[in-house]
Amino acid sequence: MSWGYKILFVYLAFVAGILLMVFRASSQKFDLVTNDYYARELKYQDKIEEMGRVAALSSPVQYELKGHEMLIGFPKEFAGKKITGEAVLYRPSDEGKDIKKNFSIQDETLVIPVPAGAKGLYELHLSWEEGGVAYYFEKKIII
Repeated sequence: MSWGYKILFVYLAFVAGILLMVFRASSQKFDLVTNDYYARELKYQDKIEEMGRVAALSSPVQYELKGHEMLIGFPKEFAGKKITGEAVLYRPSDEGKDIKKNFSIQDETLVIPVPAGAKGLYELHLSWEEGGVAYYFEKKIII
């Protein structure tokens, strides 16, 4: 084999490698955190104020994973009061594995069912309202 064929073989292998890289990179799936991230960013000051209200409570929000359920208990300031809101187990790596639940409870523990295959890093996002005052709690958890 002459040196001309060797150069041609190296060149073709290089081109094939570049084409393979381009194909694999273009077929990669990317999930955005949210589709309306700009509008949410403008409203983030409201979230900061809501998190400040949660920090001012007498005790933190309690959460515990038992079996295939996430149990969430609210501080004593909400005893006897009706709480309405939304609980989200947000999976940063895969939007399809997010778990959302709207709730309206009074003197109860909030129970969120967790599917058996839902293992990994999640963020617990709790937003609730009581008496016209909004609260927001966020915590990273591993299931």
